[in-house]
Amino acid sequence: MEQALLNLEHRLKGHQPYPVTGRVEQVVGTLIESSGPACCVGDILWVETQLGSRLACEVVGFRDRKALLMPMGAPTGVALGSRVSKGESTLTVDFSPLLMGRILDGLGRPMDGKGPLFSSQPILLETPPPNALQRKPVDRPFLTGVRAIDSGLLLGKGQRVGLFAGSGVGKSTLMGMIARRSSATVNVIALIGERGREVLEFVQQTLGDEGLARSVVVAATSDQSPLVRVKAALVATALAEAFREQGEEVLLLMDSVTRVAMAQREIGLAAGEPPTSRGYTPSVFAMLPKILERSGCSQQGSITAVYTVLVEGDDMNEPIADAVRGILDGHLVLSRSLAHQNHYPALDVLASVSRLMNQLAGPEHRAMARDLRAQLALYHENREMIQLGAYQPGNSPSLDRAVDCKPRIETFLCQEFDDYTTFDETLEQLRQCLS
Repeated sequence: MEQALLNLEHRLKGHQPYPVTGRVEQVVGTLIESSGPACCVGDILWVETQLGSRLACEVVGFRDRKALLMPMGAPTGVALGSRVSKGESTLTVDFSPLLMGRILDGLGRPMDGKGPLFSSQPILLETPPPNALQRKPVDRPFLTGVRAIDSGLLLGKGQRVGLFAGSGVGKSTLMGMIARRSSATVNVIALIGERGREVLEFVQQTLGDEGLARSVVVAATSDQSPLVRVKAALVATALAEAFREQGEEVLLLMDSVTRVAMAQREIGLAAGEPPTSRGYTPSVFAMLPKILERSGCSQQGSITAVYTVLVEGDDMNEPIADAVRGILDGHLVLSRSLAHQNHYPALDVLASVSRLMNQLAGPEHRAMARDLRAQLALYHENREMIQLGAYQPGNSPSLDRAVDCKPRIETFLCQEFDDYTTFDETLEQLRQCLS
């Protein structure tokens, strides 16, 4: 019996029960089909190109006993029969407390020319969110230094909000204002799907040296692979989580979650998923809560997250905006009409909601915030009549007060980029403009 086992062991020695390499069978668009090697969804494979380089790919599915690979770069040089070999089982990113002030690409590699990361440790890109029963409550205000937010839309440390805006209404500028003035100790900023020139402009002009010094920027431009754009969101979230576990109060800014969803849609359609609402695949709506739920409070620290959402044609009910609004703890809406009036930040207070303000603000603050909304709503309802001159002062004391307060409220809500206001100053100015 022992001899039989030895003979079997000898015959199997060096034999691989599963193939360790494969060959490219087909390339369709950005998708590569491979006949091997043995792999799982999410594994990293390497494709050897005719240019003498290796192209990293991720397994996104299987079809007809073939692996479907999404490359992390352009499939230039990939030929029929190109060799495919196994790489890492999952992607990781290097984390170091010395990351602040650095700019990383969509895979977490330094792209600022400042050299490698020292004293770093690998962390997983995909981790489960904190246990729902172990999250600390959001009970401390998160101050942004933006009067329109701190007065009527007070946020909390660990709150997740969406910044809904069309193109060209001051979204990036408002993000820079929050990043430079907020009460967070660390900023993690993800710029996903941006134009190449906008990344440097945001870092140098909007964020500035002061903001960059306490920030980590992850950038994946629109010309990069859809897989890299999705990974950029995971890299930024993983880094924010790592800082949170060190007890930091983190501000996570992701611009934009819509472009992450578009990148996932490209991957899903290439892999053969059926399109559903406006062409978005089911994997998009499964991915969104997995990313968005990872921010918030833990036992060690907090991640206050602001996710920008691009609303196509200013349609607040388009699929991604509707899905994100249902997951997050509030929404800030930027109005194109206010931007046309040179009202910046173009934040529509009446259309915006912070679901946690009532439990964060004091009684006087809540009363003034309700009064602010009431005056804006009353003026808005009668705006056409007032502008046409059909309203006669004295007919309605409440409307008279709204008309009287409107110029002071507009001055209060408008704020220059370099204008910083403390929380106490914000409340005092709010009190004066409503008096």
